[in-house]
Amino acid sequence: MDMRPLKQFLALADTLHFGRASELCHVSPSTLSRTIRQLEESLDAPLFVRDNRHVSLTRQGLAFQSYAREALAQWEMLRHTLSSQADELAGEISIYCSVTASYSFLYDLLSDFRLHHPRIELKLHTGDPAEAMNRVLAGEEDMAITPRPRSAPGGLVFKSLTRSPLVFIAPVEQAPWIPATPTSPSAEQWRDVPMILSEAGLSREYADTWFRALGVAPTIYAQVAGHEAIVSMVGLGFGIGVVPKIVLDNSPLAERVRVLPVKPELPHYDVGLCVLNRQLKSPLIQALWDEVEER
Repeated sequence: MDMRPLKQFLALADTLHFGRASELCHVSPSTLSRTIRQLEESLDAPLFVRDNRHVSLTRQGLAFQSYAREALAQWEMLRHTLSSQADELAGEISIYCSVTASYSFLYDLLSDFRLHHPRIELKLHTGDPAEAMNRVLAGEEDMAITPRPRSAPGGLVFKSLTRSPLVFIAPVEQAPWIPATPTSPSAEQWRDVPMILSEAGLSREYADTWFRALGVAPTIYAQVAGHEAIVSMVGLGFGIGVVPKIVLDNSPLAERVRVLPVKPELPHYDVGLCVLNRQLKSPLIQALWDEVEER
């Protein structure tokens, strides 16, 4: 069976961009457009609304997106069940993580796995860790390296890879708004400090809780998607940021910032691999999950 039309449809549904989707699928934009048109003709329904600037899913397209994901997952499971080479797994697994996680964990995580399962293709997507869990829940990714939430959504399972403290970072050069006594914080000291924080995610939740306990609303200079960009902006002297120390340890700009010894300290970041529990029925996903040693 040729499952490429479903894969091409899902690539466009995920990116909403013909150029990027065609690159992901290794086809030309005209081939992708023809595939989508053939699907729409077969279904007698429009799957996308498109003009010169925008692409969006129709109501029918959203319904077909759910079907396509489930159909591909079922196909992979059936293919491996019936394969005469079931002892040698083949297929692809998509993994989502931040840039920092990609070079902090993936080599150790995948080096032995690649030796044991050379026919499994691994697709890596990087971005804001705050989006990781939602992408797994939506079926856009098979797995993600993500901070463990305070309460995990139902249906998700999580394996811890490491723990990292969350730290306040400031520019190396002194500035009048940097608190003089961070070990003894006060509302007066922190009221006018320009803060550079994540737009969403666990680090933002913990930072907001810290400021509420201090009795002051933070002065937000910038809200950033991704911790790596926070290190850059703090290094340029725009404000104080909150990042996991593992991000700072791996940043090429680490020498341009310093850790403030703020009290009380923020909670630790528990970073691990998450997957939908029902996905573990797939031999591919189960094989990678079993390879990961919880720490």
